[in-house]
Amino acid sequence: MNQVITAKLKLNLTAEQKSAVRDTTLAYRDALNYASAIAFDNGKSSNGATLQKLVYNSLRSDFKLGAQMACNVPRQVSATFKSLRALLKQNNEAIKKGHTKKRFKGLDEAPKYSSRTVTLNYQRDYSFKADQCVSIGTLNGRIVVPYEGWNKHLDLIKTCPIIGAAKIVYQRSSKTYYLMVSLEIELPDISPTTITRVSGIDVGMRYLAVETDLKNKSAFYSGKASRHKANQYQKARKTLQRKDTRSAKRRLIALSGRERRFIADVNHQISKEIAKPNSLIGLENLTGIRDRTKSKTGIKASKKQRRANRNKTKWSFAELHSYIDYKSNLIGSLATIVPAHYTSQSCPKCGHTSKANRPNKGLMFRCECCGNELHADLVGARNIAMRTLLVRQDWTGTGSLSVSPDVSRDETKADIMLMFSGLRWSVDTSPHHTCTPVGGG
Repeated sequence: MNQVITAKLKLNLTAEQKSAVRDTTLAYRDALNYASAIAFDNGKSSNGATLQKLVYNSLRSDFKLGAQMACNVPRQVSATFKSLRALLKQNNEAIKKGHTKKRFKGLDEAPKYSSRTVTLNYQRDYSFKADQCVSIGTLNGRIVVPYEGWNKHLDLIKTCPIIGAAKIVYQRSSKTYYLMVSLEIELPDISPTTITRVSGIDVGMRYLAVETDLKNKSAFYSGKASRHKANQYQKARKTLQRKDTRSAKRRLIALSGRERRFIADVNHQISKEIAKPNSLIGLENLTGIRDRTKSKTGIKASKKQRRANRNKTKWSFAELHSYIDYKSNLIGSLATIVPAHYTSQSCPKCGHTSKANRPNKGLMFRCECCGNELHADLVGARNIAMRTLLVRQDWTGTGSLSVSPDVSRDETKADIMLMFSGLRWSVDTSPHHTCTPVGGG
């Protein structure tokens, strides 16, 4: 089993080298926009081979890109169109099911690339040298640049058997170029016999994550401080947008980067606490969650509802899941996806499922059948943990782990939900469970 991680290396460029890298990244960006326009004009093509035939000669002659870069451009553009087509398909399905009325507009015009970036192939466009230096191909030839980074990543670069493509990215706030290197490291095989702990993770805004295992040990990761910080960013953003000056726009760019790094830092801290050795960690399948969950928007929504919608769309739960996944792999654990349907409406004690179990959609879960009362997020985490246990039992019996069960067909989804309906939390009769609050609030 292999795990791909990204090493972030700071490039210590001289003034001349910085100018060369700048020219290369800008030319690559212009080439992406040119290829994007060509693909859009040719039926919004997402076929990389077809697009390469159309743009390759121009990329070489007009934009002066090297052979490998001229091949990477149509690949990247075709991947963008494939992603947009997938989003369009999801949107059409959501409209048919009545989950949303908004039409996806991502393919109404050619996608535009604005970041200074360039994709490099290992041993062709870049290679590592002695004395912690890297050789990078530019429009004006190769340059040898010293780099620095996290010690663990630096050690992995020296010993990693598989080094993949890299990407140069530019950070506007510090005017610094970084090299993002893909490293594929080999992990020991994990079998169901090595798994000694099964846990479930429920994500949300009031509590960014609620974790519980089958031994009734729970942890609540509060989102109060994060929500407060997000509201501060929103107020600052609104003030700067009203000014609409050049300096205000520069501040908005810096502010967006700071907010993104803040969210990533919080997700890193939470995932580090959740990822424990020898564990099978259950995560909700959040695909299409925004289309499935209806909430009031526009003039119909109150000020409180609009703020809640803003916070929900700002926080990256998919990023949190990805951090949990790769951190788990690095310490001999696994993360698996389980269906998220009715996890907050099903009683873990008796199995009764109803929207009425969540009065006013509040934080308290009250089963209308057996009277069981519990924190709603903890109920969700327990249901996820039990579904993960079922995945582990299936893994033990069949020898293969279904990391993400397919519930796209209604019949398959109905069969899986019927199987989950028989699950019961055996220790739920005892109110003395261990809950550990983590974070402020």
